[in-house]
Amino acid sequence: MFLNTSIKLVVTGDDFGYCPRRDVGIVECFNAGAISNVSLLVNGSSAASAADLARRYNIPIGLHANLSEGFPICAELCQNSTLINAQGFFHGKMGIRKALAQGLLNMSEVRQELCAQVRLFRELTGQNPQHMDGHQHVHVLPRIREEFAQVLQEHSIPYTRIPVEVGLHRCDWIQEELMTFYRGVEEDALNTVEVFKSHGIRWPALYIGLSTMGKNMSIKNIQQALDYSTLSLHSCPSPQSSVYSPRTQSSTSMSIELMTHPGYPSVPPEGGCGEGPDDFSRSWERLHEIKVLKDPLLHSYFSDRGVHLCSFRDL
Repeated sequence: MFLNTSIKLVVTGDDFGYCPRRDVGIVECFNAGAISNVSLLVNGSSAASAADLARRYNIPIGLHANLSEGFPICAELCQNSTLINAQGFFHGKMGIRKALAQGLLNMSEVRQELCAQVRLFRELTGQNPQHMDGHQHVHVLPRIREEFAQVLQEHSIPYTRIPVEVGLHRCDWIQEELMTFYRGVEEDALNTVEVFKSHGIRWPALYIGLSTMGKNMSIKNIQQALDYSTLSLHSCPSPQSSVYSPRTQSSTSMSIELMTHPGYPSVPPEGGCGEGPDDFSRSWERLHEIKVLKDPLLHSYFSDRGVHLCSFRDL
């Protein structure tokens, strides 16, 4: 029960442009009304064709800024950069976190690469990103968050993502190793809030997606995440209360982002960001997300609860 509150739900399909098979599944979800927004990897192998698909089907699109997988976009950073390893690729999801903790990353190079990705997004899509988040949540990492906020402000990108999921602590189905990573993401995200606020950046009032990824996505889990998050927001203060912005909620309406990763699984060697597709993209879990997101029972639930799918430009 959502206490007579109208819900604006941004269902974002991440990793658009990663590979043609992923893109086909994402477009299929959009055309079925199962997602309402996409986030483009401009260094993905199918970024240009994905941008064309977004134009063809009028899909709201933002930038999935990538500092962790594949090649940099900025040509000057493809050699002798702190952002890449000996093979010339970004350090990886955990590698960038390790390099950052060791003080090895040059923040001016971070800014340079983020700006290059914004420029390429504009070239590919013919528009400015309505939102910009981070692939593998790199945008909330210490020090990087300040550069990210500056780039958003300088390029007039109004929205981002704050990956703090209110009910995550109650999700006992998530493996401990993965939960440890999620807790780290949430801690970084909470420490990012004031930085983003100080730059005038906005985000939906609530976020869901860590508890509903891949095999953990089900109608029941999405329902529980929405119910728990909205009730918690109305009922009592929490450590996450600083995340909520009055500009993204009111007494009669509330905004939520549901992060998703649907698509037909990648088949090597096609796909990826220069290194070929990873296990995540090749997994059957991508197809599982398509099936759940398109399920009529989920859409009936949304309709019954007054949940309206929208994009960031509708907030």
